[in-house]
Amino acid sequence: MNREARRIFAAALAAADPGPAVERSLALRGERLLAGGREYRLDGFDRLLVVGGGKAAVSMGAAVEGILGDRISGGLLVARRGSSGVLSRIALARGSHPLPDEEGLRAALEILEIARSADERTLVLCLLSGGASALLAAPAPGLTLDDKQAVTGLLLRSGASIDELNAVRKHLSLLKGGRLARAAHPAAMLTLVLSDVIGDRLDVIASGPTAPDASTFADAAAVIAKYGLWPQLPARAAAHLRRGLQGLEEETVRKEDPCFAGATHVLVGSLSLALDAAAAQAADLGFRVEIVTRELQGEARDAARWLAARALRSRAGLRAGDRLCLLSGGETTVTVRGAGRGGRNQELALAFAMEIASAQGITLLSVGSDGVDGPTDAAGAWVDGGTVRSAREAGLVAADYLANNDSFSFFHELDMRTGLGSHVMTGPTGTNVMDIQVILLSGDVPAGRGAET
Repeated sequence: MNREARRIFAAALAAADPGPAVERSLALRGERLLAGGREYRLDGFDRLLVVGGGKAAVSMGAAVEGILGDRISGGLLVARRGSSGVLSRIALARGSHPLPDEEGLRAALEILEIARSADERTLVLCLLSGGASALLAAPAPGLTLDDKQAVTGLLLRSGASIDELNAVRKHLSLLKGGRLARAAHPAAMLTLVLSDVIGDRLDVIASGPTAPDASTFADAAAVIAKYGLWPQLPARAAAHLRRGLQGLEEETVRKEDPCFAGATHVLVGSLSLALDAAAAQAADLGFRVEIVTRELQGEARDAARWLAARALRSRAGLRAGDRLCLLSGGETTVTVRGAGRGGRNQELALAFAMEIASAQGITLLSVGSDGVDGPTDAAGAWVDGGTVRSAREAGLVAADYLANNDSFSFFHELDMRTGLGSHVMTGPTGTNVMDIQVILLSGDVPAGRGAET
């Protein structure tokens, strides 16, 4: 079932391929550029500039170059360091994720200047995908890159959701929260978006640099308070947020701002499309399919317990010959309390394995669609009812690794000692539509004992 789970995930990944996604959403017909039900007469513009960033930046940029060719006047995209590919008409920079770096900062400032150079006879095409919040890191005046890195790190370790993380980042930024759209005004702004957030909210994806924003400094401060981070914040960042609470710093850009009158957003790809493709592949392989949720969130180990309970119930109801595929997707969080290494997919998989220990006929594959799970080179992991037993026989105590947030080391050691190949290593995939879980259930073996205690 591991091989079948990987085929199902591969189908989801293919559906999230940003190049074909852009090609389905953007078309050139003579002098007419068609996107999202809107038509742009290119002979009415003197320049066409392409800006943006994210984990899918290279693939999206290549697709745009294939469509528009020498009609592109220039621009700059920021991709994640380590991503492959080159562009011919759009400049390409590479930065760090999830913590921003100097190259990302320089690129973000250059993109800001490109936007400011636009006028009413300029069409600005913005390409956004997951990871752009970190890759387009331009701190607000008075703040430094060190400040942004420190705040981002604190929020990541606290287990803050992407909505919460971006609410804070938007209020410490020069570009986010609609500020890039304002910088480009009065140019026409067309944004193509590959969604990596639950609900496909334009104000959250990449922290919404070209979208209206309703969050406030009060929202950002509430996130900091919720996780008890005020004492740990860099002094400049804390002072900036407090000035914002007092009305002394400008809020993010609201929907009534004139910069959005000429702005259009087109969603080119999402988790839902990927899950639908996964479901079709699973059906082709002979599974009955249920999409459990398209909005999996919360602590990874809590999500694992919930999914495991669902899997055990469903497995108990299967008869000989029955095959069921449960699909889910979303983005969980990990509150880091230990000193280990891992990512949300590996932590979810380890916790799931503990819940289904000794159960037969259950396999889980949990993988990040971007191919990178946390600060590791793994994309995720697969487990079944025998994982915990195999680990124990190899001298590994699963509960100890989970308590230390050390899921990467668990699966690495398990594979080294047993050759199971539990780690999923894809390398950067060039896309990002959050995480996908494939659970395969078979009624062809006796039901197991359920979770060990």
